[in-house]
Amino acid sequence: MKLTPEHESLRETTLKAVAEHINPFVDQWEEEGIFPARQVFKALGNLGLLGISKPVEYGGLGLDYSYQSVFNEAAGHINAGGVRMALGVQTDMATPALARFGSDEVRREFLAPSIAGDLVSCIGVSEPHAGSDVAAIKTTARRDGDDYVISGGKMWITNGTQADWMCCLANTGDASAGLHRNKSLICIPLKENGKRAKGVTIARKLKKMGMHSSDTAEIWFDEVRVPVRNRVGEEGAGFTYQMLQFQEERLYAAVSSVVGCERIIEDTIAYTRDRKVFGKPLIENQVIHFRLAELATEVEALRALTWQCVEAHCAGEDVTRLASMAKLKAGRLQREVADSCLQYWGGMGFMDESRISRAYRDGRLGSIGGGADEVMLGIIAKTMGIFPGRG
Repeated sequence: MKLTPEHESLRETTLKAVAEHINPFVDQWEEEGIFPARQVFKALGNLGLLGISKPVEYGGLGLDYSYQSVFNEAAGHINAGGVRMALGVQTDMATPALARFGSDEVRREFLAPSIAGDLVSCIGVSEPHAGSDVAAIKTTARRDGDDYVISGGKMWITNGTQADWMCCLANTGDASAGLHRNKSLICIPLKENGKRAKGVTIARKLKKMGMHSSDTAEIWFDEVRVPVRNRVGEEGAGFTYQMLQFQEERLYAAVSSVVGCERIIEDTIAYTRDRKVFGKPLIENQVIHFRLAELATEVEALRALTWQCVEAHCAGEDVTRLASMAKLKAGRLQREVADSCLQYWGGMGFMDESRISRAYRDGRLGSIGGGADEVMLGIIAKTMGIFPGRG
């Protein structure tokens, strides 16, 4: 896909924002296990970076998704996967369905302030027993007059302890309608007047293997009342909306991982040039420079696949197959690049102080979150007509 000077200007703005508002502080945020989402998001919102592909009437720039992808690619320069993921939730996971299908009223209440950086969002799909198996969620939203009464729980919620609202997938009908037709997306306020909303409990802040600067939570709902008008689009269409929303989440994961992998390789080249073993620079070992050349080739192949998918998405094509392929490849390549390169760092690669160590920990989530590798393979197999039928 050919990028314009306007694309490159957006990239430059994003890189400057990352250098000023994020990277100087990520080591501290990693130690603290949280980053100031509202402060960071407000700074980016002031630059117009949180609503690049969102409608102008709600504060967005109204540009096509290729511009959002340039932003996501530039965000790969953030030196902590947790901050990068939290930002992706705000732009590509919790808000796309709302922007596309929400009523004017609900978009003004939740989307516009999220684009401005005044509200922090989160996406509530996964549950303790329903991760990649989205149809298995158990959270219910029972209709009571003009309200939904919501009960259940959500797990692994990025931005969970700081979020002001959640785009929540819940069962609004019984299973007789079919597990793909009884669900709705509902915007749930998690705070009211700065305090925790009635019936909403942050059960715990989760301690994770990586993504340390991202606050990830388990959240419970006990008879939480929200107006029916907070529903996104039609009742019962939530599963379909979420599947569409997943496409942008998976594109985000793929495009941001390209730069992440590229930077790991660049850092490893610099380190192995400087590090001397047996009297010569480590990089002069053929096994290392051949392996780095091989990895660089894989990264370029992923870049080509990902931008092919972005171009198709901008053209309004169904990118289910390509987005699943790109996400699958990105998750696996992040693991391969980080693991291979960490080996060449030796003992320093095992130290928390090295960026390669953080990349190794953070990158492991790529093959799990947003649909595990095995789910991506199943989707791809379906598009190939070879997925086995279910009796």
